[in-house]
Amino acid sequence: MERKYISSIFLNQEVDRRSYLYNLPIVRHLMQNAEIPFTNDITFFVGENGTGKSTLLEAIAVAYGFNAEGGSKNFNFSTSSTHSDLYKYLTISRSSIAKDGFFLRAESFYNFATNVDDLELFSSYGGKSLHEQSHGESFLALVQNRFEGNGIYILDEPEAALSPSRLLTLMAEINILIKKNSQFIIATHSPILMAFPNSQIYQLTESNIKLVPYQETEHYQLSKLFLDNPDQILRHLFNE
Repeated sequence: MERKYISSIFLNQEVDRRSYLYNLPIVRHLMQNAEIPFTNDITFFVGENGTGKSTLLEAIAVAYGFNAEGGSKNFNFSTSSTHSDLYKYLTISRSSIAKDGFFLRAESFYNFATNVDDLELFSSYGGKSLHEQSHGESFLALVQNRFEGNGIYILDEPEAALSPSRLLTLMAEINILIKKNSQFIIATHSPILMAFPNSQIYQLTESNIKLVPYQETEHYQLSKLFLDNPDQILRHLFNE
């Protein structure tokens, strides 16, 4: 896909210094740099908790027009207003218009599934209530039945409900959708997921955000270190 549904993001005004957002590393980076470009069909935001990757992902989704708790642009349910105001400061550059789209966030998926039940939209999600399936099954049912292609899909930690084998299934589904002219922006902690070929990986730290190769991510390096010698790592961790 040469033209991106989201080609870049940038701040359209100075963030209020009294806001907690002002101290987030990702916000400081945006204030110091003109924009964050999205050049590939799949982009990952990775980093430790507290660096602002999920806050940024949520802001992108809301600024694009998605419901803050997840869903497509047609969903407007709200169980609690906890999303940040960062979306008000973001401008999204677009070079093409998506025919489909979805914002999937693990932490509010239960509320989304309840709303699907309330609206009796089972046919669009595999013909069965998402609540009647396991967490992982419902995630995959959503992707396999609701994601149509030619769309922008924003996923916040989709690995939370998936076993390693199911995560590989998700990656296969993402690959199919990319071939159908789709774009993905994903916040993740999974070294399996971020190994997706031809992706761009933005690693967020307390000091900056930068593009890194897969093998240079902290997630890959720590996972490899542990899997290469778990006994030694655990002895060191337990001071034995």
